[in-house]
Amino acid sequence: MAEPLVTQGIGTSSCGKLVADLKPGEGLQNPVNLMLYAWVQGYLSAANVSLLEADGKHVDLGTLDETKVVALVAAYCKANPDHKPMAAIDDFIRKATKLRAKWDVGTVNWNG
Repeated sequence: MAEPLVTQGIGTSSCGKLVADLKPGEGLQNPVNLMLYAWVQGYLSAANVSLLEADGKHVDLGTLDETKVVALVAAYCKANPDHKPMAAIDDFIRKATKLRAKWDVGTVNWNG
């Protein structure tokens, strides 16, 4: 029986395979860039909910456009072909300035 998946999508692929298809200069016209950017937006949004639930802080997603995302992941993957793009975003989250926000813990109830 296979182990259940916790994360899925382009961000969990191999950096070594992905890096050749990322084209920072092509913006979102490149379908791989578009898939990566959409995945990162979802991943960061979920991370922000987790951060807010934990300590009322979040990362400002308004400062991270598609150019920055693709360049960040491309540079990381070139340097770390044996890693996953998700690791680049995790590193970004760890190092990013966290902003305090008004958030009521338990606002999102995924356990019903």
